[in-house]
Amino acid sequence: MKTDILIVGCGVAGLYCALNLPEDKNITIVTKNIARRSDSFLAQGGICVLRDEEDYKAFFEDTMKAGHYENNPESVEIMIQSSQDVIADLVSFGVRFEKNGKSFTYTREGAHSRPRILFHEDETGKEITSHLLETAKTKKHITLIENFTMVDLICYNNHCNGIVGHDENGNYFSIVADYTVLATGGIGGLFKHSTNYRHLTGDALALALKYDIKLSHIDYIQIHPTTLYTKKHGREFLISESVRGEGAILLNSKGERFVNELLPRDIVANAISEEMKKEGCEHVWLSLAPIPEEEIKSHFPNIYQKCLDEGYDVTKEPIPVVPSQHYFMGGIDVNSNSKTSMERLYAVGETACNGVHGRNRLASNSLLESLVFAKRAAGHIMANYLPSQTQDDYLVDAARYEGYEEKYKDLVLAAIEKEKKSHE
Repeated sequence: MKTDILIVGCGVAGLYCALNLPEDKNITIVTKNIARRSDSFLAQGGICVLRDEEDYKAFFEDTMKAGHYENNPESVEIMIQSSQDVIADLVSFGVRFEKNGKSFTYTREGAHSRPRILFHEDETGKEITSHLLETAKTKKHITLIENFTMVDLICYNNHCNGIVGHDENGNYFSIVADYTVLATGGIGGLFKHSTNYRHLTGDALALALKYDIKLSHIDYIQIHPTTLYTKKHGREFLISESVRGEGAILLNSKGERFVNELLPRDIVANAISEEMKKEGCEHVWLSLAPIPEEEIKSHFPNIYQKCLDEGYDVTKEPIPVVPSQHYFMGGIDVNSNSKTSMERLYAVGETACNGVHGRNRLASNSLLESLVFAKRAAGHIMANYLPSQTQDDYLVDAARYEGYEEKYKDLVLAAIEKEKKSHE
């Protein structure tokens, strides 16, 4: 295949990048699973926005403090100052944020000094991503290919000219492109306990390691404090931080509070782990008793129903929760325009690291960061667009990729462990 711009991944970052590219370019989006099985659909809490200029310093400080001041200040500033334009775009695509009359309703999550988070019930990610996906499907210049797994990059002299991959039947072929954007999401599939989909295994990171593309902070892996404890196998169900933002409290087995629930995620997760270790138990408890029943059912209907399905009525009893791997703050190193160290190659969303999050992501900055820098990638590609001189007939030797899944997983995990040890 030959396309002008290839995007690998169809979460919010990939879709929004595509929608910000002009209609005179042929855009191809490939995704490893079906389009609706991206982690962007799972985001519950909401998306941050700069409410007014008076909020700028506090928003900036909250982001920096949560990231232990290891954030890139330039990237943080870009994200915050771009937030209102992004929200306006989303509303134009049909996204329905909660309102009180004509005004937005804001909620608050841990480590935020004031409410600045827009939301749609407790499925904000689904609301945003589904509208972007449906809009992309209406565009004649955008082609979406599902169940296509990237296994390699097509590289010449540090220039990327597309990818090699296979379909669900194991048929390998290449997609040659003038520009390639990696939007492959997180790394939860590498871990036993994660809120991520299992097919997100850091494929883009493995290829970055293979071709010496610069990476950044790949040991910065966020643990979410509260996922619903279960003995079932599969992806853990996340209990949004906004539940604690609205008043829910954490309790040990004696029914005692043991931490300030609105501290940054890493601090709360560590406190829970310490409490579990001290008590010798497999979980702690989250009580929604301080939240009015009607607010629980209107603001958190998905969480309410999921807990009911698991045998817990959150309006009457606490629920068992445990920390799980949730988000990847490191990734492929990119500049403020999402360009990687390889020419013609960009990375956006969770697979990229532009320094916004530092060591620990502030709640509800993920959707915003992904959207802001996906749009900047699209703008930079078009401002510098030059057709590639690569021949279209790139031949694929499928035999060389035998057993690549485990090899790539091992490669990424080894690199993460090496990075961890270098910081010890």
